[in-house]
Parts: sequence; structure tokens; C-alpha cells
Amino acid sequence: MPRAGLSTAAVVERAAQMLDDRTSDGLNLAALAESLGVRIPSLYKHIDGMPGLQRGIMIRAKSSLAHSLGQAAIGRSRDDAITSMSFAYRRWALEHPGQYPMTMHAPIPGDDDDLKASSSIVDVVFNVLAGYDLRDDDAVDATRFLRAALHGFVALETGGSFKLPVDVERSFVRLVESVVTALASWSRS
Repeated sequence: MPRAGLSTAAVVERAAQMLDDRTSDGLNLAALAESLGVRIPSLYKHIDGMPGLQRGIMIRAKSSLAHSLGQAAIGRSRDDAITSMSFAYRRWALEHPGQYPMTMHAPIPGDDDDLKASSSIVDVVFNVLAGYDLRDDDAVDATRFLRAALHGFVALETGGSFKLPVDVERSFVRLVESVVTALASWSRS
């Protein structure tokens, strides 16, 4: 019988926290079980081994990122929405450095939960881009542009690559301003 209070959601949440904790030696079932006060076999009542755990963290991370982006976009449009979403994206990635790379994976074919979580991110972005009259292929192109710009910056930042003596915050603001300028003129190109 599963330990009282232990659930799939609790196991995945704890694993996600451990993944974000850069002081740990990485995520493994032994460390996870120990942190939850159970033995490894008890985890299998809640997850399908390491692949199932990773899938659960990935879906949770994508859903959490989508929620953050959606909250940032509420009540905003066009440039204001892109700016707010961009800062929310970076903040989420910095707060979840271990989970962030998992949000980059395309949905697993046939995995409806992953497709739903991935689509929720795209839906937020598409809704904001509609304010620029960007739809269909133009929205896809603009989404790829936005994602590449934000991911490139965040990946370099979380990887410790920004060591030049200029404020990183200032650089991010300039990046977002450039993205906003590009999107505002996108439909005219």
C-alpha cells in the first residue's frame, strides 16, 4: 500500500525540485526515494521508473511555463504582452534551471498529455501574436523567432556564459525591445 500522502503528483513535484537544486548530483531514484522517506520500490507505485518520472516532470514543467506565460499576458496586448511574457519566460527559466531544458522537447508522438501541455504554451503565444494580425504560417514563423531569441538568451545565461562586464538585465531588455520591434513590423515584411 502506498505511503500516506505520497502520490504521483507529490513524487513528480519533489523530483522537479531536486532537478532544480543545482547542489545535488543530478536526479536518480535512490536520492528521490530517500528524500521522500521511502524505498525505491515504493516509487514504482506512483511512477513508471525513470522514464515515467522524466515524462511527468516534463509535462509538469511545460504546464507550469504555459501558466506563467498566460498569467503574464492577461489583460495585455501586442508589445506589452510580448514584453511581459518575455520577462515571465526568463524568470520561470531562472527559477527552474533543471526543469527548463525539458520544456524544449517537442511533444512525444501519441502522448496526449504531453501534446496538451505543449499546445498550451503555443496557444498563449499564438493568441498574443494574433494582436499583430499574425496567423497561420506567419504565426509559426514569429513563434519560432520569439522562442529562438528567448531560449538563446536564457540558455546562455543559465549556462553561465554571460561574463562580460555589462549588466545582463540591460542586455535582456535590449533583446526584448528588439523582438517587439521585429514583431511590430513582421506583417509588413
